[in-house]
Amino acid sequence: MVELTPFAHRIQLISGVLAGLAVITILIISPGLDKNALTSLEKIQRRGHIDVLTLNSATTYYQDVDGPNGFEYQLATWFADSIGVEARFVTVPSFAELYTELLFGGGDLVAAGLSQGESEYSRSVAYGPRYYEVMNQVLYRKFRADRPREIDDLVGGRLKVIAGTAHVKLLRELQPVHPDLAWIEADDIGAEELIEQVDTGEVDYAIVDSHDLALQRRYFPELRIAFELGEPRQLRWAFNQGPDDSIARALDEFFTQIDDDGRLDQLVHRHYSHVARFNYSDIRTFTRRIETHLPRYEALFRKAADEVGIDWRLLASIGYQESLWNARARSPTGVRGLMMLTLSTAKQMKVKNRLDPAQSIRGGARYFARVHKRVSKQIPEPDRTWFALAAYNVGLGHVEDARIITEQRGGDPDRWIDVRENLPLLARKKWYKQTKYGYARGWEPVKYVGNIRQYYDYLVGLESKELRALPPRRPRRDIPPLAPSL
Repeated sequence: MVELTPFAHRIQLISGVLAGLAVITILIISPGLDKNALTSLEKIQRRGHIDVLTLNSATTYYQDVDGPNGFEYQLATWFADSIGVEARFVTVPSFAELYTELLFGGGDLVAAGLSQGESEYSRSVAYGPRYYEVMNQVLYRKFRADRPREIDDLVGGRLKVIAGTAHVKLLRELQPVHPDLAWIEADDIGAEELIEQVDTGEVDYAIVDSHDLALQRRYFPELRIAFELGEPRQLRWAFNQGPDDSIARALDEFFTQIDDDGRLDQLVHRHYSHVARFNYSDIRTFTRRIETHLPRYEALFRKAADEVGIDWRLLASIGYQESLWNARARSPTGVRGLMMLTLSTAKQMKVKNRLDPAQSIRGGARYFARVHKRVSKQIPEPDRTWFALAAYNVGLGHVEDARIITEQRGGDPDRWIDVRENLPLLARKKWYKQTKYGYARGWEPVKYVGNIRQYYDYLVGLESKELRALPPRRPRRDIPPLAPSL
């Protein structure tokens, strides 16, 4: 997989155009060769790669801890494999530019959550089969506004949508019937940032796709869906209309195959089906699980923590954040076990069975120790541990990007309190386009670290209370707490 910038892709396109002109000249001179011309699909297969235009976002394409990820990334990679080529991803700056980049800038197809008929350019391109259905959902924040129940309730509020999307087209269709309806169109933000703006109160309402909201809602518990607007939309890939139907037929065959063999359902399940169920910040659940689950694993946490030299309570807190101390847990992204190890991490840590609690805890402890060791030694404790937790969640490269942004904005890149304020900027186009590792769900490690610190402090306080209730005895060998309570 190779990622190209639109500029580099256009330079390559110019060369391709010149070569194409040469071919056309030959065909004009020798008409008899036309019957041997390659189909659109064969041209892609001959060059050995397919150029996929997409967006840098949580539902499309982004850099994860273990490399590229995203629903559209995985789907397009499967399609490239099915036609025997490599997928090369070209990230386009905004949704509004996807169609123009396909028509005038190059690219073989767009995989970015499009729906047929949403753009003025829709008649100029062809579409593949539907692969997912989404709804247009009106979003608001509880306690900041009364729940709107119909379109007229949005009048007078700050309503925002992303420019070039089906949501703009829908509002324009509704405006003749609702003449007082007004909205803001933004072309410099993605869905994640728009959702965050509703949470912070920067805007009152937003219209977002249901799958975008499903991924983000767990991080913003005060957000609510007011109502759904318009009809369900069928997501499809777009591609240029060529002289033949070879690409259309290849797409039909591909989507039919992954629908029949269950891979499409599995991918949807992995990315979207269970995200709304996760709620790791419920301290009441945590308290109950301390009584019902922790006793089964405490000795394993202590042993693994002693082996790598970290506080067992910190390791136990990571385990709770990852799986609620469920040894058979499985996430939408395919990680498994009590410490929710990816397959690649398990192999690195020599974990043969991720569902074995002892192996999972030992593997998680070793992996965290490795990440902690890679964090800059100039960062003092306890901040170095908080940085390590963030890197454990989102990847050290993204954390280093956030440190650079922090320094650029006048903060201290060695202080977690400063860097955590800037990590969410990795989801904003203005900032992530300047970074080495690109887009990241930057608010997620902030919440991840905050939750683990809360669990850790709770365990430290609980154990201290229990120890104070016991008769005097010889001092314990436990490593002292990393930091005072928050």
